[in-house]
Amino acid sequence: MNTQQVRQTVVDLCARLSRQGYLAGTGGNIALRIDAARFAVTPSATDYASMGASDVCVLRLADLVQVEGERSPSVESGLHARVLRARPDVHCSIHTHQPVASACALAGLALDVPPGALQRTLGGTVPVVGYAPSGTGWLSCRLARALRADTNAYLMLNHGVLCCGRNAQAAVQAVEDLETLARQQLSRLIAARAAREPLLRQTLQRVGDALAG
Repeated sequence: MNTQQVRQTVVDLCARLSRQGYLAGTGGNIALRIDAARFAVTPSATDYASMGASDVCVLRLADLVQVEGERSPSVESGLHARVLRARPDVHCSIHTHQPVASACALAGLALDVPPGALQRTLGGTVPVVGYAPSGTGWLSCRLARALRADTNAYLMLNHGVLCCGRNAQAAVQAVEDLETLARQQLSRLIAARAAREPLLRQTLQRVGDALAG
């Protein structure tokens, strides 16, 4: 099978998510299933603005041996492989440092998903995966223990987000919907605290006025 099209899709996804502010510089990474034995993944430490299809790595899913690509694969390749092995229905896995959802990950704040469109995309809850250093087997093991067949978004404590889907579009939709959910959740928490604390309410009002002006 010619992998050129799959590798170009990874490049295009990186460009799209970078424009939306979900990836930046070399932060975050994407994996796309090729077939039962292989997947494509973003290279390590490569700026998305300059990345080409030839830079994208192709790895064996079973043991992460690299079979194509001019650069070293992302240090999070093992993280993506865990998802693809455990979820045969998943064809795309995206790790981001998207702003608002990452704030929830820093706070260790699991998110309940209300019934409706967001729940169909994300699942009933977005769990928090315990902290482990980036790129380690410890982190991928912790994520593996949290994986559920009906959950497509995970917050990694102090590290960011992982979303997945049956195809690239579904995974991107999960990223977008998670940011919407996280924004709603944080807005409710801030409003509730502001209602209890007059000084915070006044500060938020001044910030809002400054932004409006």
